[in-house]
Amino acid sequence: MDIGVISIRYARALLKSSIQNGCDKNVYNDMAALTKSFVDVPKLRHTINNPTLNKETKKQLLITACGVDINPLTRNFVELVIKEGREMVMMFIASSYITLYRKQKNIIHGKLITATTVSPATEQRMRQIVQDKTNGTVEFLTEVNPEIIGGFILEYDTYRMDASVQSKLRDILKTLK
Repeated sequence: MDIGVISIRYARALLKSSIQNGCDKNVYNDMAALTKSFVDVPKLRHTINNPTLNKETKKQLLITACGVDINPLTRNFVELVIKEGREMVMMFIASSYITLYRKQKNIIHGKLITATTVSPATEQRMRQIVQDKTNGTVEFLTEVNPEIIGGFILEYDTYRMDASVQSKLRDILKTLK
């Protein structure tokens, strides 16, 4: 069976169960922490995929990677995944859960890249612009990248608005060639 199919099925089941138990937001936070752990610690995936590592150790690693205040449903879910021998797709399950949860709750993932740190008021204004355009709730990340020189880059869904000085200079150079 396909990894994508497996991960979506498990993620859907987890989302349905978490909604029924009223803990979908908490499970979402656990899955976000788990996904972040896989990104921050690349060796975690290799360790979980190691066939010589026993199931109890894998379970403890995944539970720890979910964060400090893990929801009981998340803990039970990790145990089920380990029991069924699906720990190798846990990273994909967590990512699928996040995607399904965001779609269910109409949460848009946005990112604002600026050359310097922006004020909370400016960040809130940009968030409000995205919320007004999408009619959804926005999870907003801000990133400072001095290489863009000035201006900003705003990304959400499939939309990207590049109003950076770097891109304007690049456009000018192209026209001069």
